[in-house]
Amino acid sequence: MTAQKQAQVTQDSFEDKDLENESSVESTSFPYTMESLLDLVVSKGASDLHLTAGYPAIIRIDGALYPIGSEILTEEDTANLVNSLLNENKKELLDINREVDFAHSHKADARFRINAFYQQQSVSAALRLIPNEIKSIEELKLPMTYYRLAKLGQGLVLVTGPTGHGKTTTLASMLQEINNSRPVHIITIEDPIEYILPKGKAMVDQREMHDDTHSWEIALKSAMRQDPDVVLVGEMRDYETIAAAVTLAETGHLVFATLHTNNAAQTVDRIIDVFPEHQQAQIRAQLSNILEAVIAQRLVPVEGGGRRAASEIMLATNAVRNLIREGKTHQLDNVIMTGRDIGMISLEASLVKLVREGLITVERAQEYAARPEEVVRLLKA
Repeated sequence: MTAQKQAQVTQDSFEDKDLENESSVESTSFPYTMESLLDLVVSKGASDLHLTAGYPAIIRIDGALYPIGSEILTEEDTANLVNSLLNENKKELLDINREVDFAHSHKADARFRINAFYQQQSVSAALRLIPNEIKSIEELKLPMTYYRLAKLGQGLVLVTGPTGHGKTTTLASMLQEINNSRPVHIITIEDPIEYILPKGKAMVDQREMHDDTHSWEIALKSAMRQDPDVVLVGEMRDYETIAAAVTLAETGHLVFATLHTNNAAQTVDRIIDVFPEHQQAQIRAQLSNILEAVIAQRLVPVEGGGRRAASEIMLATNAVRNLIREGKTHQLDNVIMTGRDIGMISLEASLVKLVREGLITVERAQEYAARPEEVVRLLKA
């Protein structure tokens, strides 16, 4: 495909997604500078910026993609833009591994979590906006249950969901609640560091993969010797990371972590399935003892702009612990649906709450629900 034809395809694909204030987008003149693009992301309230050769620079607002102007980026353009953010160490990692994660502070406005990568032998990048200010649980309009979780002394709290659905923001709000209220030692292990926790009542050490430590496994094992009270594991990616996080929670620490799973039952199964079969009975028993909560979150676009979190919340009651221990995770959904009085809620019930508040339509609720028919049933109840 020629560059001219590719440009036409690109423009056609975004034809119905022009930004309301088109002139301000066009004012980011081409050739772009990275600084002007990041300024635009912040000013437009976008969540992401995408840079790929053959397309214009593209931003994401409330889940939808919009092009910045009509100029098409070349391979040289994207390489120059991305390289302007990389130090020599990150350039070397990108060259060797063909992808690299890092963070970048932009003026006083924000930080960006960045994944630079190669596609079709040219450099691309996806940049996620991380506001400098950490919003509180109340400001994010999250359930009061999250305050209870922030007061826990030990155990494992998991926040799950697809990429881009606010897991990091939710965890940051709970860690900041701890930071503001308790004189404890918080250690975070992230790839890269996203929200920077300000000084509060807690002492905070934030460690970034590759810059501050060479591996998740080593960092988590070292955390045992660093006298932590609270540990954030940016992502439980593999057997070693999950095993180390379980050990930390078993030894009296409060551990927060994320997984890319869709609901509580799937989360429990994912953890158990990474272990060899002969260890699975043991990990079920361990998990049933240490697990305190699983939050499965979706960010849903609401009327008037913006997004709100809809969440399935499972709390580790005796019934939940028994089902995990006995390998009956398929019954966890029923426990969640009947646990409303103690703070549990299904994803569908959370979506119905947004419908009743006039923030989303029934159709939007069904789009994000795991069981669309349950949305209708709850609305009739």
